[in-house]
Amino acid sequence: MTKKTQALLILNGKGAGNEALREAVYHLRSEGVELEVRVTWEHGDAARYVAEAIELGADTVIAGGGDGTINEVATALIAHPQASRPALGIIPLGTANDFATSCGIPLEMDQALTLAVHGRATEIDLASVNRERYFINMATGGFGTRITTETPEKLKSALGGVSYFIHGLLRMDTLKADRCEITGPDFKWEGDALIIGIGNGRQAGGGQEICPEALINDGLLQLRLLTAEELLPSFLRSLLNGEENKNIVSTSLPWLEINAPHDMTFNLDGEPLTGKHFRIDILPNALQCRLPPHCALLG
Repeated sequence: MTKKTQALLILNGKGAGNEALREAVYHLRSEGVELEVRVTWEHGDAARYVAEAIELGADTVIAGGGDGTINEVATALIAHPQASRPALGIIPLGTANDFATSCGIPLEMDQALTLAVHGRATEIDLASVNRERYFINMATGGFGTRITTETPEKLKSALGGVSYFIHGLLRMDTLKADRCEITGPDFKWEGDALIIGIGNGRQAGGGQEICPEALINDGLLQLRLLTAEELLPSFLRSLLNGEENKNIVSTSLPWLEINAPHDMTFNLDGEPLTGKHFRIDILPNALQCRLPPHCALLG
């Protein structure tokens, strides 16, 4: 007979030595929680572990890592039938933890793990890109994508989320707009964009609220883009100080398409995707996620 497991924690290898998390796991096990732990080593491990969790009858699969780890686990979950799909729990162990921070997931390992195991499961949306890739938090394109993908690992380790902001200021000589056309229900825009944010969640790049009105359970994506008519410093001021900016285009859509005459790169929760055409759809109520009672991303 297959052993019944309450939860399976998929831990990014970089966080495997976290002593506070280790103690939290031991504590929950001492209280009778059947909690399995698996550590990822290479791409594809998360998918195998999610399949194993379903075989074990786990109620919850916990993603322990940053936004990329959460994305990988969520992508693996959505590949299984909804009837057998465990809920998603989150342990923030990354550099920026943008999605976890927006959701109000505690940074303390014991509190985060308790929430991931015992918290109420709430239905949330997931975004599909070209029907083959997904993001749970945000897709970013343009200058912002180049910053998050090029920021040195040593700077990330030393400064955390603020490293993206600092590296962006250092790289402003590389400002380059992306020419593209964006269409959706009753919406069309064409021009040069410095930054494109498509949010299910609200923040990216180490704490910057790029899509401040996004919700993860409203069946919509917030599109927010900065046109090339404005310089980046004004956009940063609008993000940091809440200033209005006439060159920021903002709308909410259930789907959108982006077409460009040249290759563009979008950062999907930290994972790059390059192409000339992107079809992005929101998948309403796609996953169940264990979230705090007053999560700011729930409508």
